[in-house]
Amino acid sequence: MPEPRDPLPPMPQHPPLPRAMRWLLQAFAVLCLVIGAIGVIVPGLPTTVFILMAGWAAARSSPRLHAWLWRHRLFGPMLRNWADGGRVSRRAKWSASILMALCAAILFWTSAPRWAATMACVCMACVLVWLWRRPEPGR
Repeated sequence: MPEPRDPLPPMPQHPPLPRAMRWLLQAFAVLCLVIGAIGVIVPGLPTTVFILMAGWAAARSSPRLHAWLWRHRLFGPMLRNWADGGRVSRRAKWSASILMALCAAILFWTSAPRWAATMACVCMACVLVWLWRRPEPGR
């Protein structure tokens, strides 16, 4: 009987770092993971960017945490898509676009200074242009 094969691509490997740096990066990874998990529930708080930062830090500090993230049913696809050429799902693109449009509307609707609202909208527009130019994962 053939051995079962892991359907997931292999995790990226990184050289070991000094112990103090590993501890700092592991703390950063856990912090980003917590914020990303909160972002799943709280509208307006981005999930993807925090999970990508958690994956980056975990890959360099904690192979166990990185393996858990890599295989996670919700967070794993984000990491694997990014590792596969910086791919971003269409759902993530639409989610980011809708939330940035909502943030822009709130900025102009509230008493925020017009220059600040305009600068924030310009930054968000630049991020959206970059995001929509990212390749999408294959089916």
